[in-house]
Amino acid sequence: MDLRITEIFLSIQGESTHAGRPCSFVRLTGCPMRCVWCDSEYTFTGGEKISFDDIFTKLEEYECKLVEVTGGEPLAQRNVFPFIEELCDRGYEVLIETGGYVSTKEVDDRAALILDVKCPASGEAERNHWANLERLDPEKDEAKFVVADLEDWVWSKEIIKKYDLEIRTKAVLISPVHGSPHLAEISEAVASSGLKVRLNLQVHKFIWGPDAPGR
Repeated sequence: MDLRITEIFLSIQGESTHAGRPCSFVRLTGCPMRCVWCDSEYTFTGGEKISFDDIFTKLEEYECKLVEVTGGEPLAQRNVFPFIEELCDRGYEVLIETGGYVSTKEVDDRAALILDVKCPASGEAERNHWANLERLDPEKDEAKFVVADLEDWVWSKEIIKKYDLEIRTKAVLISPVHGSPHLAEISEAVASSGLKVRLNLQVHKFIWGPDAPGR
């Protein structure tokens, strides 16, 4: 079996409750969504088909037990589901960064989901697969809202309450679009919200810059 891969690399986890931890990344090629603020458009096309065996050989070189499968949209490739299962079988701690358009029903229960709920400013909010929110595990799964402005934040609060995400998830991440002129006001709104949420800044972009592949 193989997957179409854009890059495999070792870095620091830049987001979520795992931020700051050494992490290996397997970034798959392709995405059915076109968020206006997308920071990984280079994954939309190209890539290289790589066998599971070769992927695991590369991961073993890194000697890092935390692995994130990301994209693009990783769940858009059918072979990713047995790949995630094999990662878990091999004893890796597995994170899945998914945009929420594809069903998570077939993801191995041992993997942790970081589900990116698309807000209105992304241009893709109508394509959220809402059933994914009802499958989140409060012991390990996280929901992320990439917010461009206060309108996105107000919308996010409605979704958080509608789907009881404060208790349905391990964490609710509020992630301002990197470089947003609204960062301060979004942060102040989060601070005063009274909600059990976490401001989620992309640490890797502050370290290596906003457009650095392989980071």
